[in-house]
Amino acid sequence: VAPGEQEPELGDLIEIFRDNYEHWAVYVGAGFVVHFFSDHKQYVFRLDSGVSSGASVHAANGTVRKEKIWDVVGKDDWKINNSMDRQYKPRPANVIVEDAKAMVGKELRYDLVEYNCEHFVKELRCGVAESLQVALRVMGGAGVIALAVRGCLASRNGPSSF
Repeated sequence: VAPGEQEPELGDLIEIFRDNYEHWAVYVGAGFVVHFFSDHKQYVFRLDSGVSSGASVHAANGTVRKEKIWDVVGKDDWKINNSMDRQYKPRPANVIVEDAKAMVGKELRYDLVEYNCEHFVKELRCGVAESLQVALRVMGGAGVIALAVRGCLASRNGPSSF
């Protein structure tokens, strides 16, 4: 951990600030995180085309991986973000970590709006799959929101997430 940065604790959610989106992971100890990503190269959805915020805009298969935190963060800024704890009681850290590790290697349906990396980690932590970045973009946007996300990439050079 770099000077001035907080050491994550088991079950903490890690928010990683990419260029146009945030990627999310959950800390599982010993310098590792578990995260959910899709390899699809581009996600584009239109708010003016009759697609509602709850509709499936782009769905594909995604994979859950366990990787070193610094391989996922890369050179991007990041922070521990357990802000959802104000609204929902977090599950015990050992349960979060156990469930996260049990998901590693699984292929899930990745949906930009309905189930992305943020939904995944918040469901692990609090049992509620929410994505504030999707809600904010849908509520605050008009016209076309184009998210050219290189897939939910695990690092700046490898796989990444929404």
